[in-house]
Amino acid sequence: MSIIFYYLLIPVVYLISILPFPLLYLLSDVFFCLLYYVVGYRKKVVRQNLANAFPEKTAAEREKIRRDFYRYFCDLFLETFKTLTISKSAMIKHCALTEESVALFTRLHAEGKSVVLVMGHKGNWEWAGNTFSILCPQQLYVVYHPLANKHYNGLMYRMRTRFGTKLIAMQETFREMVKLKGEINATALIADQSPRPDNAQWLTFLQQDTPVFTGTERIASKMNYPVVYVSVTRIKRGYYTVSAEVLVESPALEPPGNVTALHTARLEADIVRQPATWLWSHRRWKHKRTNTTATA
Repeated sequence: MSIIFYYLLIPVVYLISILPFPLLYLLSDVFFCLLYYVVGYRKKVVRQNLANAFPEKTAAEREKIRRDFYRYFCDLFLETFKTLTISKSAMIKHCALTEESVALFTRLHAEGKSVVLVMGHKGNWEWAGNTFSILCPQQLYVVYHPLANKHYNGLMYRMRTRFGTKLIAMQETFREMVKLKGEINATALIADQSPRPDNAQWLTFLQQDTPVFTGTERIASKMNYPVVYVSVTRIKRGYYTVSAEVLVESPALEPPGNVTALHTARLEADIVRQPATWLWSHRRWKHKRTNTTATA
């Protein structure tokens, strides 16, 4: 049954992907009304997350962030489909990598340095990967969770690899990076997922006790690749700017937990600056610290 639904869905997805941007966002407005006013998708989760993260804001201020988030979320959903057919020129127009960031990655490549990229579920991280692959000399590898359904996984694979990006399944990350040691590349990890609490580093993030994924630090330290933080800022509807900065040049020399604390703090600053463009519907704080979990 799922296969039948998939093949019925594919033409719709491709139709959405070829829509001009004004029509794409008109459709997104329809989705927003359905999602926000009719379905109420995870509204309680979003409301509680915002209340915990921004207790200093008024209820009206948090409500505005919540509405803006749902509008962004619907745009993001359809923008992801747009990746199936968007041209290179349109991609770098709608998601621009700053000149300073291009220069940074060009320099690191010339120095023969592979890097670990770390970012969060903020802005349009899918488009950011595409733009990187178009403009930067490093081969980009994105660490991802393969979907259980092979058909939908194949669709996401096509979208993410159209412009030369390659994917690494999360459980294979270190093994694949060792195999690719002779290549100058960039490996991107999304670090704001919910890890198992017993394997996490606990930090204060958005004013809450939060388990943080430590894979970025562990992998970067073992490979001793520079850690580069990538920030995605929404400029206006349909347009993003991507910037990058070196957080740590030699992670193997850093005290345990420092790399994780640095990139977590950097992401928090980005979210505070532009709160509506982070995934507030994610159940980020479903785990509680116990006496046996790691601290920082």
